Amino acid sequence: MSRVPSVRQHPEELAAANRRRTWLVLVAGGGVVVLLGIALSFTTRVGWVGVPFALAAAAIAAGIAYFQADAIVIASTGARPADRAAYERYHNIAEGLCLAAGLPKPRLYVVASPALNAFATGRDPDHAAIAITTGLWEALDRRELEAVIAHELAHVRNLDIRTMTVVAVVAGAIVMLADWTLRSVWYGGYRTDRRRGVGAFPIIAILGVVAAILAPLAAQLVRFAVSREREYLADASGVLLTRYPTALARALTKLRDDTTRLRHDSAATAHLWIKDPLPRARARGSGSRRSALDRLFATHPPIEDRIARLQQMGADLPATEQQDITPPPYFT
Repeated sequence: MSRVPSVRQHPEELAAANRRRTWLVLVAGGGVVVLLGIALSFTTRVGWVGVPFALAAAAIAAGIAYFQADAIVIASTGARPADRAAYERYHNIAEGLCLAAGLPKPRLYVVASPALNAFATGRDPDHAAIAITTGLWEALDRRELEAVIAHELAHVRNLDIRTMTVVAVVAGAIVMLADWTLRSVWYGGYRTDRRRGVGAFPIIAILGVVAAILAPLAAQLVRFAVSREREYLADASGVLLTRYPTALARALTKLRDDTTRLRHDSAATAHLWIKDPLPRARARGSGSRRSALDRLFATHPPIEDRIARLQQMGADLPATEQQDITPPPYFT
């Protein structure tokens, strides 16, 4: 059995590590945006005049990613504020967990979808949001829902949400610019001038095509900057908050068995969800017997592995002691 990640690190250590990851994502992602902007400038025959605009676009994209990424993610997933009257249990659970964790209550949202899933987003605990699907709301009992919300609050406390949300926006900007670059080469000036025998900026155009083809892979690698270990850590941290590992194991089992597709799933935001929402995850199976290549390119660890770790945690704790786990400083 793989070792469960330690959750007894000081919260400031976890937050500092995620701050470093966030800046790394912004710098690396901004660099890719600049390179694609330069390629786009030449493939559209603007030339070096367009480079300052590419730099400005990268700076604007970084600023938006940091300050407005949560609003963008909420809008892109189709989430709506959770009405207190309709989702009173949702609000009560979140308030109780936040009180125990010493966190401000995040904004609560609901995604109208029969799929079972949830995510957290925001740049810090004071600007955080949690969303669950209506399918999750209907399928889980109170303890299971509490376990899922605790998992998402662990992401909030770790500042995982900042890194994950910034990654989502930066990756989206990279994919968009890559698409524009390919379209400008295929339909734009280079192709027309080649028919005339002129050949405007052929080397830059070729480099632009190469960059645009490789950019989606770069975006995927940027998403991998958010380590899959964060899910194991959030699982374990959530358990230390709820003091009931079996509940999260049951919830993950229901998520594993659910095959409903989210209406607003996207590769750019897949890593935000508690379970990979894309069809590729279901196509290759969610068990632990995935190939090494699948594991390398997966945004989440296998659910079977997560369930096994939680079951091991439950087996290590007698039922009479499961409610007496002392939360570490991480949640106090």
